[in-house]
Amino acid sequence: MAGRIRTITRGGSRWYVDPDTTVKYPGVTSIISMLPKPFLVHWAARMAAETAVTSLAAVQSIAERDEEGAIDYVRNSHLRYTKARAKLGSDAHDLFERMARGEFVGRVHPDLEPYKAGFADFLKAVNPELVRAEDIAWSSTHEYAGSFDAILRVWLDVEGKPTPDRSGTPHLLIVDWKTSKSTYPDVALQMAAYSHADLIISPDGTAEPMPTFDGGAVLHITGEDWSFKPVRIDDDVFAAFLTLRQVFVWDRETSRTVLGRAIAKSARRLVTGTERRAR
Repeated sequence: MAGRIRTITRGGSRWYVDPDTTVKYPGVTSIISMLPKPFLVHWAARMAAETAVTSLAAVQSIAERDEEGAIDYVRNSHLRYTKARAKLGSDAHDLFERMARGEFVGRVHPDLEPYKAGFADFLKAVNPELVRAEDIAWSSTHEYAGSFDAILRVWLDVEGKPTPDRSGTPHLLIVDWKTSKSTYPDVALQMAAYSHADLIISPDGTAEPMPTFDGGAVLHITGEDWSFKPVRIDDDVFAAFLTLRQVFVWDRETSRTVLGRAIAKSARRLVTGTERRAR
């Protein structure tokens, strides 16, 4: 590939576009969004209820001027929360990359200070080597792409614990940073997809084969603490991701073609003379 990969959004999904061939593949996170998450309905309802209760005066004030506006304010509580968390997560990811590259980071926004301190503690406790960061995993074989957070080399002892003096055995890991409240199993689908891709593509469009990994890991870091957890990226997990890839095709393409036009319909209802005279 001679050019930079572009990203576009279509139908609420992110797509990665090869500038040479104009081939576009859906993003890994868009594919994983095909996984059912019924708990999100209850979470969004709770967020709306909490807003209605904790911001009762504000809601009433809005309702006096604009009833529909008040309804939208309560109904969209979860979207405002998600947007704010996404901004914090994006800023934290930028911070982590700069710190992992050895860049000196001075003062940051107060909201990021706990994340900065936590990541500095992680670097000291694990002492990883940054191999790649924020590059694109590209799979022509299975037609998907995505931006991974990092590839790290870490040194582990016989029990699988980090040796910050690098006296243990080196392991090449595909790694994701998470700043959400918890880590969830679908991170394994994400890591498996990246690790099983065909190529790594740099920002300048340079491509090279995806290396063979010794495993995956997620750094879960919050404003209070951090933890570094191993993540399965084996063939069984990747097979589950590929199933979701097929579901994505069904949802975005096949489902739109399966229903044809009616080949028979009920006859138009008879209009009686009484009904005509009543008009």
